[in-house]
Amino acid sequence: MSVITRFAPSPTGMLHIGGARTALFNYLFAKRHNGKFLLRIEDTDRARSSDEATAAILEGMEWLGLTPDAPPVMQFDQAARHTEIALDMIARGTAFRCYATPEELQARRDLGELDGVRVGGGVPSSGPRPGALTMSSWAYAPERSRRRRGAAGSAAARH
Repeated sequence: MSVITRFAPSPTGMLHIGGARTALFNYLFAKRHNGKFLLRIEDTDRARSSDEATAAILEGMEWLGLTPDAPPVMQFDQAARHTEIALDMIARGTAFRCYATPEELQARRDLGELDGVRVGGGVPSSGPRPGALTMSSWAYAPERSRRRRGAAGSAAARH
């Protein structure tokens, strides 16, 4: 078995110390096990991603000496393929569309914060991208809530 590690920063800002640490760990782990270190730029948030941030990430990686073993992959370049696969999964019944409105998703995030659970991640934004799959779109699905919280059910039932 060969080891492949990947660092996948989002170009919505500059490379920060936490990202650099993750990249370094992944690089060293791959090299220690004679594996490959890959870089994938998560540029699917088109509203917040920028060419300047992508350039800064690439320059930072070069400055750190963390050279990937293959050219960096731009995630958005694969959008058509991802759409094709998602539509196929919907057709086969192995995936479903989310019809929650941005307001409903925000209400779920607010509920999670009241319950002491941070829902979602990353930098706060003005809301989810249309059609985006976010942690909040599944974190409070009734069947998952019961599994995660046990027989107690919802947060309201516990208080």
